[in-house]
Parts: sequence; C-alpha cells; structure tokens
Amino acid sequence: HADIAYRTDKGADKERHRLDVYTPKGKKDFPVVLFVHGGSWRSGDKNLYAALGQSLAADGIGCVICNYRLSPAVQHPAHVEDVAKAFAWTCDNIGKYGGKKDQLFLCGHSAGGHLVSLLVTDPRYLEAEKHLPSEVKGVAALSGVFEIVNTERVLAVPFGTDEKVCKAASPLTYAGGKHPPFLIAYADNDFPRLDETALNMHAALKKASSPVELVKCKDRNHYTIIIQFVNTTDPLNKAFREFVQKNSK
Repeated sequence: HADIAYRTDKGADKERHRLDVYTPKGKKDFPVVLFVHGGSWRSGDKNLYAALGQSLAADGIGCVICNYRLSPAVQHPAHVEDVAKAFAWTCDNIGKYGGKKDQLFLCGHSAGGHLVSLLVTDPRYLEAEKHLPSEVKGVAALSGVFEIVNTERVLAVPFGTDEKVCKAASPLTYAGGKHPPFLIAYADNDFPRLDETALNMHAALKKASSPVELVKCKDRNHYTIIIQFVNTTDPLNKAFREFVQKNSK
C-alpha cells in the first residue's frame, strides 16, 4: 500500500509526509514495525527500503516505512516531529490493514536509529500527537546515533551548534529512565564513535534496569548492516525477529 499521506494539512509536504505499508499475505493480528530510514537527516527515501518491507512481511511482521522532512530545508525537531506523526498514523490506521495497534515496534538505521530512540526516550514528541512511549513494544536502533555533539560538522546542518539543543536532541540524555525494550546493534567496522555511543546507551539503559539487548555485527560496516538486514539468514535479522516475537507476547 504505497504513498499514503500521514499528514494532510495545508503545511504538509506532498513527498516527505508519506509512508508505505507492507502486510503479510492472508494474515491478521500481526505485529507491526515502523521503519525510519537513515541518511544524516539530509537524504534517504522510503522507496529504497522496499526489500526490507517485503522481507519482514513475508515473515509475518507488518512494516510501515515513512519519509520525513530533510535538512537543510528543516532543522531539528522537524524530523522527529514527522516520525511522531507517522507513528500516530500507524496507531490510528494499522488495524484497517490487519495489524495489531497494541503490538507496534520502532526500527531505524543511522539517523533513523536516532529518531526512533529519541521518540521513546523523550516523550514530548509522542505526547504532542496524543500518544505515549508506553504504546511502543520495542525499539531497534541499527547503527544509531545516540549522542548529538555540537562540534561535529556533519551535525551542524540538522541540529545547529547550540550545546543545549544538541543535548536535548540526544537519546543518551534520557537513557536513565524507564523505557520500552531496546535492541541496539552496531557494526564491527561502523562509523567513528557509533560503537562507543552504542555501548554507552546500552550501559545507561542497563543501569536504569530498562530492558536492553546489544548486538555487535561481525563483518559489517555502516551500510552493509542494513543492506544485509533484509536476508532472513542475517544474524541481525534473526535477532530482530526474535526481539519482536519475544516482546509482542
């Protein structure tokens, strides 16, 4: 089910405020994952991830893949506000497609990993859409960004250089609370600091007694971790499916 508008008001972006829904054939009451793409908050498109949606649907997991507005046209918090709206749409509409609204998961790669993590750790964005992080059964952040540092040039465009803004945009800032279960994955040859911050996020959640699993993906880099994820033989794909199965009970 392609190119569904999840925001339809006057200010809606006709390309970026859209999502695709992939559903298991002939099934009902299945768990559903909202997947958020990466691309440094500046690029990426849902259409690049059709194989991921098809792969999960073939395995009995519904998948919603959303676009969101990109920098430099917008800055934080526009990206995460869009993902919150996509989540609200999924909650309100997935039943029409056979999915269970009380079995919703989030999954994101790279910048998408940041957005899904921020969405559940800082409740303001879901609350603005009249929803709560407790409605999320689990969050998978694949090569996610958990700390926004104002001195890193790549982050200057989407987040600016105000230290307070960057800290407030960092999921690690809120990791000390109680959150939905997390699956944190990173590649053994990932981008600089992503391994370190994944370990920091894992440690902070664990210290707060919040359910968390950590997966280090061997023979993977920042790109192949998501490219190989579509294969059911991939160890991360297997870990993710087990994560969904365990937490959707």
